[in-house]
Amino acid sequence: MAKALLGYMSSDLRDPSRPLANRLAAENRQLRERVLDLEALIVRLQDENDRLAAAQENSWADLEEMQPA
Repeated sequence: MAKALLGYMSSDLRDPSRPLANRLAAENRQLRERVLDLEALIVRLQDENDRLAAAQENSWADLEEMQPA
């Protein structure tokens, strides 16, 4: 499938399309690293959101206890 999308890339180093293949491989590697960074950010933000939601829930419970009966 990748060959169909990118075209056939020869492994011959004298091939003029080789620099293009190297550049595409480097860009692909950078994009994969960026995806991993973004996935880690999502996990961190979800954890922080859960922590903040729990803190907010606790603060509302504290306010309800302070209300006159």
